Amino acid sequence: MSLRDPLAQARGLGPAKHGTGHWWAQRMSAIALVPLVIYVLYLLVSLAGADYSTVRLSIAQPWNAVLLVLFIGTAFWHARLGLQVVIEDYIHTRWLEVGLLIAIKFTYVLLGLAAIFAIGRIAFTA
Repeated sequence: MSLRDPLAQARGLGPAKHGTGHWWAQRMSAIALVPLVIYVLYLLVSLAGADYSTVRLSIAQPWNAVLLVLFIGTAFWHARLGLQVVIEDYIHTRWLEVGLLIAIKFTYVLLGLAAIFAIGRIAFTA
């Protein structure tokens, strides 16, 4: 005996079996963001009131640059995953859903690359 809808059973429809990977990616990025956010907050507080050249030299230190790039990449990836779920759950017009998903992917990639480029430029020219 099956509890599935007879029509769904006849069509062979069932769970998409692709949501688990998305769920794990969002949870792992959230776990990775915990220490990265603590680090970024510590860095921001320690640089509060510092002059421009001190902030540039601090960002140019290798560990700071690497951790800032990891923070930016992870934060933008996590945000994209979360916004994707919101769009998939609440936008029911297919063309609008696909268009928004494509737009957010391009937007997050563009903004993430711009931020990483800015950090790299500071790190390599200071």
